[in-house]
Amino acid sequence: MPHDHDHQPPADLGPAFQWAVGLNTAYVIVEGAAGWITGSLALLADAAHNLTDVAGLLIAWGAAVLAKRAMTARHTWGLGRATILAALLNAIAILVGVGAVTWEAVQRLEDPVAVPGMTVMLVALIGIAVNTGSALLFMSSRKGDLNARGAFLHMAADAAVSGAVVLAAAGIMLTGWDWLDPAVAIAVSLLIAITAGGLFREALHLSLDGVPFAIDRSRIADWLAAQDGVQSLHDLHIWPLSTTRTALAVHLVWDGADADRFIDRVTDALADDHGIAHVTLQLERQPCERAGA
Repeated sequence: MPHDHDHQPPADLGPAFQWAVGLNTAYVIVEGAAGWITGSLALLADAAHNLTDVAGLLIAWGAAVLAKRAMTARHTWGLGRATILAALLNAIAILVGVGAVTWEAVQRLEDPVAVPGMTVMLVALIGIAVNTGSALLFMSSRKGDLNARGAFLHMAADAAVSGAVVLAAAGIMLTGWDWLDPAVAIAVSLLIAITAGGLFREALHLSLDGVPFAIDRSRIADWLAAQDGVQSLHDLHIWPLSTTRTALAVHLVWDGADADRFIDRVTDALADDHGIAHVTLQLERQPCERAGA
């Protein structure tokens, strides 16, 4: 008896990417011009980071489009793994940008440049609105989709940078301490690096077919072993097909009577309770030669 497999495409994030790319491209132009005219490293740093974000958003958008394409004879799982690669590239882009900004800021600390605090503050306030709005576009999807999480982190990080720039501008106006501009750029860059490091770690883990962090392999194994008729199991593999889809394959030594009913019940439970929609169960009356692998 055939049973259903969930091949639903990932959520359509196209409109969110369109708005985010448009808003951030416009803001990069405004902020970069303001930073160049005023000589504010904090604004230039934020503009550079926003520019990498636009590239990151385009990569993530392209990956989301590829993930929705149907499977082919050459790509039997489809192209969903592109979303994992996009998240990895996003993390790398953030870390590279952070390194460049930090290096320049350290140089600037030795020779602070006077900047017009009010102009810097006004531009950064616009940045807070743009980046916060962009982040909100991906908020509902970030928990279940690492690709969307990468886009969300990019936007949230930029909102944080813009907020820090506002504080730096206010501090400069109140105290005249021009070194606050590069100091704030360094502090925020380090905070962003910590967040991006987590994204990089998870994306790299998934790209190497690691079990998604949200799934407990031991718990899945115990649950399968406790099902009616299951004597033992081996060759349990759990791996990501994309940032939103997970696959499982396992050999079960089973002595039940109705194989179709058993498979339907187990596959439905794995999909509904554990978020694993692509399941392959091999039922065996006796352990095969691979048992214990």
